[in-house]
Amino acid sequence: MKVQHPLAAKEIDELNAYWRAANYLSVGQIYLKDNPLLREPLTLENVKPRLLGHWGTTPGLNFIYAHLNRVIRLNDLDVIYITGPGHGGPALVANTWLEGTYSEVYPDVSQDEEGMRRLFRQFSFPGGIPSHVAPETPGSIHEGGELGYALSHAFGAVFDNPDLIAACVIGDGEAETGPLATAWHSNKFLNPATDGAVLPILHLNGYKIANPAVLARISREELQKLLSGYGYVPHFVEGTDVAEMHSAMATAMDVAVREILEIQERAREQGDLHRPLWPMLVLVSPKGWTGPEQVDGKRTEGSWRSHQVPLSGLAANPEHLSVLERWLRSYRPDELFDEEGRPHPEVLALVPPHHRRMGATPHANGGLLLKHLSLPDHRDYAVTVPAPGKTKAEATRELGGYLRDVMHQNEKTRNFRVFGPDETASNRLSALFEVTERTWIAEKHDDDDHLSPGGRVMEILSEHTCQGWLEGYLLTGRHGFFSCYEAFIHIVDSMFNQHAKWLKVTSQEIPWRRPIASLNYLLTSHVWRQDHNGFSHQDPGFIDHVVNKKADIIRVYLPPDANTLLCVADCCLRSQNLVNVIVAGKQMQHQWLEMDAAVKHCQAGAGIWPWASNDQGADPDVVMACAGDVPTLETLAAVSILRSLLPELKIRVVNVIDLMVLQPREAHPHGLSDQDFDALFTSDRPIIFAYHGYPWLIHRLTYRRTNHRNLHVRGYKEEGTTTTPFDMTVLNDLDRFDLVADVADRVPAAASRAAYIKQWVREKLVEHRMYINEHGEDMPEIRDWQWPGGAKTDESK
Repeated sequence: MKVQHPLAAKEIDELNAYWRAANYLSVGQIYLKDNPLLREPLTLENVKPRLLGHWGTTPGLNFIYAHLNRVIRLNDLDVIYITGPGHGGPALVANTWLEGTYSEVYPDVSQDEEGMRRLFRQFSFPGGIPSHVAPETPGSIHEGGELGYALSHAFGAVFDNPDLIAACVIGDGEAETGPLATAWHSNKFLNPATDGAVLPILHLNGYKIANPAVLARISREELQKLLSGYGYVPHFVEGTDVAEMHSAMATAMDVAVREILEIQERAREQGDLHRPLWPMLVLVSPKGWTGPEQVDGKRTEGSWRSHQVPLSGLAANPEHLSVLERWLRSYRPDELFDEEGRPHPEVLALVPPHHRRMGATPHANGGLLLKHLSLPDHRDYAVTVPAPGKTKAEATRELGGYLRDVMHQNEKTRNFRVFGPDETASNRLSALFEVTERTWIAEKHDDDDHLSPGGRVMEILSEHTCQGWLEGYLLTGRHGFFSCYEAFIHIVDSMFNQHAKWLKVTSQEIPWRRPIASLNYLLTSHVWRQDHNGFSHQDPGFIDHVVNKKADIIRVYLPPDANTLLCVADCCLRSQNLVNVIVAGKQMQHQWLEMDAAVKHCQAGAGIWPWASNDQGADPDVVMACAGDVPTLETLAAVSILRSLLPELKIRVVNVIDLMVLQPREAHPHGLSDQDFDALFTSDRPIIFAYHGYPWLIHRLTYRRTNHRNLHVRGYKEEGTTTTPFDMTVLNDLDRFDLVADVADRVPAAASRAAYIKQWVREKLVEHRMYINEHGEDMPEIRDWQWPGGAKTDESK
């Protein structure tokens, strides 16, 4: 570790020149569309008609970037820069242009006067780039458009990345969010022997959009205790004098880097895995630093008024235009850029070499580092199914065995982890603990279960933190799997939004971004089996939320049994640039398909189950469709009843495993053509569709189909309580008896016996209610039901 402080005057000058250049470029992006080097007096024609962007946080971000450049160059460090204050986009764009990365990925935005003009003009401009640290920005894995996730992303980036330091700037507004407050605890999961390090940098500039920031308005002693209580050693850098601040920041950076390297050396060379106290920085600087001190007689620098655009209404107020010109010229651009608009060599003196520039780090373009997982053959984990419904198994427990061996086969590459909020065992994935432990580096007791610093199952009771860790892990080139209770995955709805938008932009619009591993969700403990938790744990609506996103990146799977779940999981772990949502129950349930049939069914996404149908060689009277494990069970039970009550009825059973096949091919890559859809569901026969989630989603996906008018969907309709498994279906009219009643109501061939069938259904439902109220469990005919057929699950028959 090289330490070079106090700084020599020359080094302060170099740091300050770089900082001035970055600030100039940042202000230029917000305001200018022409005259980028102020070679002529500034006029309104040079200024954008709509002034958009955020100045207040930007100079602090530039200051930190400059100082990180210095320690990277001094110590040959590998650093990724994560920007929590999301709308500090001008800073990151400015810095990556200065260091040369921006012009490498966007050659038309060259490092000269014309390139600078384009750089300025594109910012927050139609056809240009957003005002935040968007996917278009080199070096970014964290957009920051929504606050709260910077620190969890930073830790996700350094897990299994032993040589990487994630410098994570946390805005004092972001520090007030719940996800950020929890993410501080990520240091209890960071193994200094095998992981990299996170250097949190809390940036206290005093204000949010209009209000003071909480952490900026408590005493230094209280703030020190808070951060120390989280397990950090905070180093404060505070002031307004530029030279003194440069010197103080350099000293603090040197100390922090030295402490990080010493912690890692003790762990890696001496085997000391006691949880260390990691260093962090607290930068206290004025909001809008180096901007106008006052505008219209009101304090601006060091005030909330500098949060966005300190000077507006330039056309109506010529004095503002003059203030803007003085502000821009205060950075002395003629000293920073040559006649052609290129940065002077002394401005770039502290920029790291090519492979160490933060804008060029491959960790921020994770596809460059991505290695394919070594996957076992999922067919080796097949559940034996001698005939449909003759075997029972817990689907997710079978998946656990497969994931165990995925973990084992990738032990050396250390590029796969499983994430979840304290639910790995509850979700029947305990087989993982045969080859790994839960990650844990905090205090441990003798009777703790499967805790180890080297564990690769990440559990913390915060869905936000799990999601943030996993996103950071994926974005830097690794693979992961997120298991969660279905009802509570909604906690990360907005985080999913941001990641899905990132994937949409990077996969379709930014060719230099390489594909990354997909974000894989397993949602279990689902809506239909919450026997003791009740109504609070019943919500299948995440699927609806996911389907809103761009079709090219969204996949939703509803495997009806263990073998289909294994097929789906294998497909998801092989995919890239997708969000895969798998919904599967963890309870003991019927198994329908042997592995070969499961493989064929999963590849098709939806298909007829001939062994459950009797319409071969004739048009069906009714199509009984189903999607989801419990709806599949109830559909097959209803079919068995109908065969007894109406043996002459021609029934086709269609199971849907890939929900996206229901959309037209024009709307989704997996969508069925209209011809194939009509062949499967018919163009004119009643369709009784039993669905896992909210019924209207099926209507939304199929509204353009020929036979939509004959489609009747049953699903979850916000009725639930602590009750028996079958009663949950009865409360929501998804049960086998109500499905039979639907056929009686809607199928002409059943009309002659409809009255008797519906009376029988009513009586069975009364019998059900009386029985569970007395015995507290479902009737034996429900508990012990089996599919009456005996044919094997061969789709060719």
